[in-house]
Amino acid sequence: MSLDKILSISGKPGLYELKARTRAGFVAESLVDGKKMAVGAHNNVSMLSEIAIYTYSEEVPLREVFQKIAEKEDAKETISHKSSKKELENLFSEVLPEYDEDRVYISDIKKVIQWYNLLVKNNVTDFSETEASSEEE
Repeated sequence: MSLDKILSISGKPGLYELKARTRAGFVAESLVDGKKMAVGAHNNVSMLSEIAIYTYSEEVPLREVFQKIAEKEDAKETISHKSSKKELENLFSEVLPEYDEDRVYISDIKKVIQWYNLLVKNNVTDFSETEASSEEE
């Protein structure tokens, strides 16, 4: 399972795997409890492969941040997203020292840590870039 098929749905906890496309949207399965749900066009949905974290010089793709956390933690879970603000900021500073502290809030850091741990629990530990498939043919 690649990050291209992992979704964050606004207003819904956890992450979801894209299972099938429908005329009105798509079907997604929760990585938390395995329940499937229909997601329509009215939902605000983000693919993890399209999310980036601000640094002082550029935007770093989320997959790279996950890869750095995985390298630091030996592809195992890291600290809880409920850890203290100081612990979360220290971890984030270690894996992404150039992150823009003015634009990356503690809520963003918590979400990244929570998502990373959820992905590791679901055996998604390959955060390397996948080649884009050419659908133009």
